Amino acid sequence: MSETPVTARLRRAVRAIILADDDRVLLCRFSFPHPAVPTGAPGVWAAPGGGIEPGELPLAALRRELHEETGLVVDVDAHVPHVWHQEVAVPDHADGYDGVVNDYFLIRTTRFDPRGALSDDDLAAEHISGMRWWRHDDIAEYGGADLFSPRDLATPLAALIAGDVPDPPVMLGL
Repeated sequence: MSETPVTARLRRAVRAIILADDDRVLLCRFSFPHPAVPTGAPGVWAAPGGGIEPGELPLAALRRELHEETGLVVDVDAHVPHVWHQEVAVPDHADGYDGVVNDYFLIRTTRFDPRGALSDDDLAAEHISGMRWWRHDDIAEYGGADLFSPRDLATPLAALIAGDVPDPPVMLGL
């Protein structure tokens, strides 16, 4: 008797590496019980973005998520390079999913005060507890209790800041 392979249920998501003209990157702080936050960690700093809805194209999802979370409006005709790809498959990674597939896109912009269309209550319901513009050195030297996603965010971020826009996207680990 042969076993039927089990297909992992993966949540597809898009994220934006938003680099300002001063080379700072905008990150959102996700708090537990957000699925990106492992047990024991108080929070995870990650690029803004979120899940792709059924029938939605990735760049449409990215535009929607950025407007909701940060207030950034991305022009439909803007070139938005796909720079990183991440797959994390762990049984029961998140409610109803065995992992996540994150596609990261690079957006260069003038630094702005992030304030999205979502209310503070809506952001809290999505477990977003803060937003901050980070310098690369502050990420690389960070010694606090929070984590970054990906964990080694400083390495691929340094390449983007230096102007190295990969094609095809760089594969990321956890």
